[in-house]
Amino acid sequence: MRAQIEVIPCKICGDKSSGIHYGVITCEGCKGFFRRSQQNNAMYSCSRQRNCVIDRTNRNRCQHCRLQKCLALGMSRDAVKFGRMSKKQRDSLYAEVQKHQQGQECVSSVMSSGGVGEESGENSHDGHTRTCSRSSSTALSDLDDLGGLLFDLPLTPEDEYCGLELQGNNRTSGEGSSGGSNSSSHSSMELKHECQLLHTHSPLNEGFSLLETERIAQSVVKSHVETSQYSTEELKQLAWNLYTAEETRTYQNKPMEVMWQQCVVHLTNAIQYVVEFAKRISGFMELCQNDQIILLKAGCLSVLLIQMCRAYNPANHTLLFDGKFASVQLFKALGCDDLVNAVFELAKSMSRLQLTEEEMALFSAAVLFSPDRTWLTDRQQVQRLQGKVYQALQRCLNREGANEHKLDKMLAKLPAIKSICSLHIDKLEFFRLLHPETAYSFPPLYREVFGSESFFPDSTKG
Repeated sequence: MRAQIEVIPCKICGDKSSGIHYGVITCEGCKGFFRRSQQNNAMYSCSRQRNCVIDRTNRNRCQHCRLQKCLALGMSRDAVKFGRMSKKQRDSLYAEVQKHQQGQECVSSVMSSGGVGEESGENSHDGHTRTCSRSSSTALSDLDDLGGLLFDLPLTPEDEYCGLELQGNNRTSGEGSSGGSNSSSHSSMELKHECQLLHTHSPLNEGFSLLETERIAQSVVKSHVETSQYSTEELKQLAWNLYTAEETRTYQNKPMEVMWQQCVVHLTNAIQYVVEFAKRISGFMELCQNDQIILLKAGCLSVLLIQMCRAYNPANHTLLFDGKFASVQLFKALGCDDLVNAVFELAKSMSRLQLTEEEMALFSAAVLFSPDRTWLTDRQQVQRLQGKVYQALQRCLNREGANEHKLDKMLAKLPAIKSICSLHIDKLEFFRLLHPETAYSFPPLYREVFGSESFFPDSTKG
């Protein structure tokens, strides 16, 4: 099968390809160029108009335009870091290989039938295409066999990225915009409009049936229950398991880098549950791998912040941390009181909404499946998925006789959630500058989700 892939020329320069590298069919030259560019965090410039033609003969003349073409066609280090291609991507590749082979065979057939007129040649081409399609439909029909291809996309080590092995499989596992607004003065109606992302006015609106919304609701809630770190009963049992004053002082006296490391480990563990939550939702695994990764990287912290109210005790303003409920003061050593206070205040305000498990699950999924994320490949498919979830959430609230303003109050939390996500990145950057060695030792999954090549330039290899 690898030989069949190699019949398709390099997508970047047109030279002979050697397989799929960083998510795109390329030659060895473009593969190496992209790897070096990412390793060195290179910044190239173009001395022309930034529209240089990149082909086999002049691919080395302009590094800027060559790199931009690599990125535009989908080359991504994430394709390596987050596992093999999804089933949808493999299906697309399989179809492309066959299409290319059919075209080559048809051209050969026409060329070998010398003296054929233009019109008869076209008819012959069409007829042969149909023959090619029929014969190819029986070859390599078992798409699971494609999993054995040398994609140059190795599986991520289980001990490092177990939470983000977004491989295609046969199971059906599966934000309003988490962007919200930069100003908390946005009205609830504006926030609702953002969350729906013009869905009701979009040509994509298909008026999802009751059956469709019930199915997605069941899938989301089932996934939520199965991937919650703690069950409702477990949380009740832990409710009054508090850190003592002495234990709190011990945490306060820890070095900043030690406290950061401990919190990052717990956050990374929680991220893995969010990944599993997404993967088990019907429709998520049908998205291309690029879009799965983008949605998770951009939305996982938002989901954690929404579901955090499950582990909040309003009686004493504490949050569950490492098996016990902790006060704001316990996290003093982190050196970011504003972030910690914002998290606790959000948990407090979210708890006042008294969300049911079903409401929380559907709201989390609606926020996660945000079609306004940058660099999405199939924005419409993500928008359709969010539309189903959002409609299921509305029906859930209506069925439970919830106050008509409850959804508005839920959506009104989006600016605070966005603010906390941004503040977390700012604090991470500042910590990295103070303690680069500790930052580089953070769990790989955390670095992938919240970092970048500029944050952690040596966090990946080749």
